[in-house]
Amino acid sequence: MSEIRIAGVMRSGAYSPNHIGNDAAIFNATADQLRKRGFVVNVYSEEKFRASDIEEEVVLNMCRDAVSIDKLQKLEDSGKLVINSGYGIENCTRERMARILMGSGIPYPESIIVNTDESVKDAMERAGMNNCWVKRGGHSQHKEDVSYVRHRDEAQEVLQEYFYRGIERAVINKHLVGDLIKFYGVRGTPFFHWFYPYEAGHSMQGYGAELEESKGLTLDVEKLKGYCNLACEELNVAIYGGDCIVSPDGSITIIDFNDWPSFAPCCNEAAPYIAKSVLAEIKAFVAKRQ
Repeated sequence: MSEIRIAGVMRSGAYSPNHIGNDAAIFNATADQLRKRGFVVNVYSEEKFRASDIEEEVVLNMCRDAVSIDKLQKLEDSGKLVINSGYGIENCTRERMARILMGSGIPYPESIIVNTDESVKDAMERAGMNNCWVKRGGHSQHKEDVSYVRHRDEAQEVLQEYFYRGIERAVINKHLVGDLIKFYGVRGTPFFHWFYPYEAGHSMQGYGAELEESKGLTLDVEKLKGYCNLACEELNVAIYGGDCIVSPDGSITIIDFNDWPSFAPCCNEAAPYIAKSVLAEIKAFVAKRQ
């Protein structure tokens, strides 16, 4: 199988707010692991990928741009193996993710999905929302794309700012009280890493003073893994990460689920498992063609 060439597409810096170096580190570490297994990995920037004819049979990517996602989907439809799937990456845009998770029975905050040019105060009142999170409907590009608000007027102001920035859709999540936990996983492998971002001093886009010190609430790790296994299947992403809230009663709510995040606190540990997952997908891809 080492004759199979892999196009490795790095994430555009515009979609790596606060994590350009970390995203590059996990991508390069994974590419190195695949090269050790005998594969040729040709690396493209996301910009070069969009402008190039891709001849490689396998596309391993961290893309987030809408044009890149469209190209990934076309390559997938043409018969190439694309990891993560372009369709899965699109599913992780915030509006689609919210709809899929809520429709799959995976615990997700009470939410409303809105146009940024509409009045939302009445809808928020009906939903009993005051403290909440206003989030860009697509993939985040700036720290302002996730905003904590304390009342409905403030939420309306954030939506207006989004509208002026050309953002058409937004998701409003009800704020949940509890411990914030960040997690990373690789489908089909035993790798799963979780931690408290507050205690680790981890950069959390959009979180400020509202990121409270962890209270040490009991986390059922196996239950969280179960939710993540279901989410990665429903969203169609093999390499994933995200955030959840553990409430005082021990319940777990997924608040974000991302296609191939930075794996910043566990890059060296994760890369071999990502490579093993890619290798397994390539083996299945080759077997299907024979």
